[in-house]
Amino acid sequence: MDNILIIDRIKSVIGSCDQFTPLHIPIFDDREVELLSECVESNFVSSVGAFCDRFETALAEYTGAKRAVLCVNGTSALHLALRVAGVESNDEVLIPSLSFVATANAVRYAGAIPHFVDCERDHFGMDPLKLREHLQTIGESRDGLLYNRETGRVIRCVVPMHAFGHPVLLKELTSVVNEYSLKLVEDAAESLGSFYEGKHTGTFGECGILSFNGNKVMTTGGGGAILFNDEQLADHAKYLSTTAKRPHKWEFYHDEMGYNYRMPALNAAMGCAQMEKLPKMLEQKRALASRYEQAFAGLDGLRFLTEPSNCQSNYWLNAIVLDEPNLEQRDAILEATNSQNIMTRPVWTPLHLLPMYADCPRMDLSATEEVAQRIINIPSTAGL
Repeated sequence: MDNILIIDRIKSVIGSCDQFTPLHIPIFDDREVELLSECVESNFVSSVGAFCDRFETALAEYTGAKRAVLCVNGTSALHLALRVAGVESNDEVLIPSLSFVATANAVRYAGAIPHFVDCERDHFGMDPLKLREHLQTIGESRDGLLYNRETGRVIRCVVPMHAFGHPVLLKELTSVVNEYSLKLVEDAAESLGSFYEGKHTGTFGECGILSFNGNKVMTTGGGGAILFNDEQLADHAKYLSTTAKRPHKWEFYHDEMGYNYRMPALNAAMGCAQMEKLPKMLEQKRALASRYEQAFAGLDGLRFLTEPSNCQSNYWLNAIVLDEPNLEQRDAILEATNSQNIMTRPVWTPLHLLPMYADCPRMDLSATEEVAQRIINIPSTAGL
């Protein structure tokens, strides 16, 4: 494969790259400065104040969720989501091996065990057909719960992750979840602005989480949120996120083990400004993806990753995908592009290959191990 040709195709979209082109950077203007100044002047810069409420309302309205609960980052949001969804110590939680490490870390924070699931080869989300076959083999239903007959543990929950912002096969996955009486918690950290059959990701199960890290579609510097369609679950999550402190004029009384997970108002003020420009940024990102798709059309040996059918993706991170797994070729492209001031990167190391998760239960992960040798992320900032 001609690496020079790949570089030329990227440059035909993003320009000459005389200076370093990052993978994804935030877009700010005077509006962020204005709202941050307003927040500082209000003296409400911590976890209370108008901006936290305003940001939660804006997120709920945009995604169609009944409620949004802000958290200090996406990992804390997922940890808290698992807890309010009923995940208990020593439960198993079905998660993709092809994901950022935070997905597995949050499961461990909840005292549970990651159980790794393979991905499908088209858009790299959790494979629902293969999951069903796996559960038919190792699952045993009794007393309304699903047990792993190999470990004796309860399998409580499924956590799909929408890789690079592309929705997973939610209809098929929801069917498996319902068939086995599992809980569905979506890791939608990467998919703000992505819709599956007209419905926003993160709103299909018990709850779903978002991330506003500095490299996401929009950012609050650091931050996350949980989306709920159940008011009681949302109330419980918000209560736990504020150290489970009972409201009182002066007393400090806590009746559950809570967490200091609330997003500061300073970050929420930035989020309010970013929400105002979110539609424009999404429009720009989709236009960028369309130009990439045209640039790579007809190039032998790889394809540009496009959105699944019946979906609208945010195209958080654009990707080119080799037709065949070839680690040497993948790394040669990474070396060539980065040496030309074009930041590219491979997909995350599959989680089952990390030392702290090497002994976790898993299904056959051959697709995950294959596609990890095929994926290369390319510059994706809105407005490139």
